[in-house]
Amino acid sequence: MSSAHHHHHDGHHHVHTSNKKVLRISLWIIAIYMMVEVIGGLWTGSLALLSDAGHMFSDAFAIGLSLLAFQFAERASNSQNTFGYKRAEILAAALNGITLIVIAVLIIIEAIRRFYQPPEIATVGMLLVSFIGLVVNIVIAVYMHRQGDTEQNVNMRSAYLHVLGDLLGSVGAIIAALLMMFFDWRLADPLVSVMVALLIARSAYGILKSTFPILMEAAPSHINQQSIVEDILNTEGIQGIHDLHVWTLTGQGHYFSAHLVVEETLTVVETSQIIHQIEAKLKDYGILHSTLQVEGKRHQHSETLYCDGMQNHQHHAPHQTCHHH
Repeated sequence: MSSAHHHHHDGHHHVHTSNKKVLRISLWIIAIYMMVEVIGGLWTGSLALLSDAGHMFSDAFAIGLSLLAFQFAERASNSQNTFGYKRAEILAAALNGITLIVIAVLIIIEAIRRFYQPPEIATVGMLLVSFIGLVVNIVIAVYMHRQGDTEQNVNMRSAYLHVLGDLLGSVGAIIAALLMMFFDWRLADPLVSVMVALLIARSAYGILKSTFPILMEAAPSHINQQSIVEDILNTEGIQGIHDLHVWTLTGQGHYFSAHLVVEETLTVVETSQIIHQIEAKLKDYGILHSTLQVEGKRHQHSETLYCDGMQNHQHHAPHQTCHHH
């Protein structure tokens, strides 16, 4: 006796559209201003400006990547890619995190060199360019936060964190320029660059921390599996549950599959009602896609079997039974 139920859910289209628009506009503004910073950095000789331009480039790259990922993710699933292409968003976010770390390392290496040989810097030009940079970054950050889904969507959040890191870079460049103008403290430039690099690395760590478990098919951390097992075992007619898996494609819309051991006296209609009951319970946990296979208690169990809240590690035990009170 075996039946499978699939539920497909797709309600993120309008969010995706606004996310794409936000990214497209942000990309243009950043790309234009990045060129201004590169020219400004070369003209003034400021590493803080060039590191900010480097970060701006990573922003443009990150946003371009996120934009491509959104477009790629919208492609329909096919017989080859049955889950579709939504995982592309997570890959893009992970790649963003890695590029941030590379940029942070490069900035620190150059800063160390400048601690030993601080160059001459045109501080007024540096102050001017970094101040405009700050304004540009604030505008983009506010726009992204208001119009885009920076909370739920890890891809959008990775692009947003790039911009926030950049905003801090501009603040750092302004502080360095002021310290050099008023105190002639040339070490301010590489020192601020190192601080910016560490902030960049911190946001990179945050991105990788949220994308790595998804790529590893880990169960979403906020879902209490023990509670799900107890809820399912408390459903009338259920004697046990095994081969339980919870995972996510993009950090949203979680997937669940399990084998349910039911009383063998149940009719097909009763079994179907039990499945609907369990699906409703799973929705309370944010699980919108579930596949439930129903079987009798004499079926072979290949994985951990839960019954009455107890866990039996019985591999291939055809006569393992669960009695539910």
